[in-house]
Amino acid sequence: MFLSIQFTVLALQLVNVFAVALNPYDSLAGLTRDEVDAFARSVKVVGAQPVPPPIEDTSMKLVNDAAHPWMPLLPGQQRGPCPGLNTLASHGWLPRSGVATPAQIVTAVQNGLNMEYRRALEVTYAAFLVNGNPLTNLLSIGGLSRLTGSAPPTPALASGLSTHGTFEGDASMTRSDAALGDNHSFNETLFQQIVDISNKVGGGKYNASAAAEVRFQRFQDSVMRNPGFFFSTPRFDTAFIETVFPIVFFVDGRSTDASLDLHVMRDFFQNSRMPPDFHRRGTPSSGSGPEEDMVMNAHDYVPGFNNGSGTCVFLPPPASSSHLVAVNSFVADPNFMGTQTDVLCSLYEKFVNTTRELYPSPQGDLRVALNKNLDNFFIPVSSRCAQIFPFP
Repeated sequence: MFLSIQFTVLALQLVNVFAVALNPYDSLAGLTRDEVDAFARSVKVVGAQPVPPPIEDTSMKLVNDAAHPWMPLLPGQQRGPCPGLNTLASHGWLPRSGVATPAQIVTAVQNGLNMEYRRALEVTYAAFLVNGNPLTNLLSIGGLSRLTGSAPPTPALASGLSTHGTFEGDASMTRSDAALGDNHSFNETLFQQIVDISNKVGGGKYNASAAAEVRFQRFQDSVMRNPGFFFSTPRFDTAFIETVFPIVFFVDGRSTDASLDLHVMRDFFQNSRMPPDFHRRGTPSSGSGPEEDMVMNAHDYVPGFNNGSGTCVFLPPPASSSHLVAVNSFVADPNFMGTQTDVLCSLYEKFVNTTRELYPSPQGDLRVALNKNLDNFFIPVSSRCAQIFPFP
């Protein structure tokens, strides 16, 4: 009888250890082999899938149409730091839950925004590798909340694009740095800074001139207030693309003016909503171009980070713990480019290496899925970069 009770207690303890409270879209990074196996038994293992084909029709077209009406957010639906993906989900171009497969995201950003196919592949699979679930083939465009259940046990990541330090980064336009507060919800104070700058240098609209000053202000603010500010690969590159993204993709395709109305901009960023009768742009775009060059060249930037040796200030709530910290200690990153000299290839290398750090010894179905998704990630950069095989 005593042995039977002991066995029952041990079994319950094992259940508590291995039946981790994971959503189907949670990252599996940091889990043990036993925990991954236990999770795999609790879900339908889909694994990695082939990349979807490019869309055939890339012309200008109505995208806020009868088949894709805006709907308000419901409890449990995920939204995160990317206003583009948030809006596509709220209009039904992505699943309204905010949980999608890589193929659904690649197709949605083409259909809804006319993003260029290779850029869609590159961005989607980079995000999926570091924040998605390789076994279920699902990614949250937001993160975990009290509405979606408990976070996975440490050292696993809290999944989704809101996870700081993998895909989401510091000095966001309308989201706080993670070290300073909420890094995925719309921040009215930051948006008002965009409005003020746009009124001052953009003629009352958000254009390349306004974008250049918004980017610099957000950079300076993070240097002065965030002791852990990081502005190197990949954030150094994505921050500038993020800044011109609204000019490229949120301006109605029928307009000949590369300026965004501030009321329209607010609806995209705060409410995840396209304006009535919104048409996507008439040609595919990678999001890079002359506007990005103008923003990058408007001020002197170097990739780097705060190294903790600067001025000490008191960091009040909402910081995780209030204490004296060193800020304003920005130094250049001596390893910015990695081993590949091409900027695109350095980004590819960064995300591959991050995947290797998150999954140091994957086995079985997890290893197969990771390798297939790494192959998918290599497709858009294959003409310029050397492929890396972290799990040979």
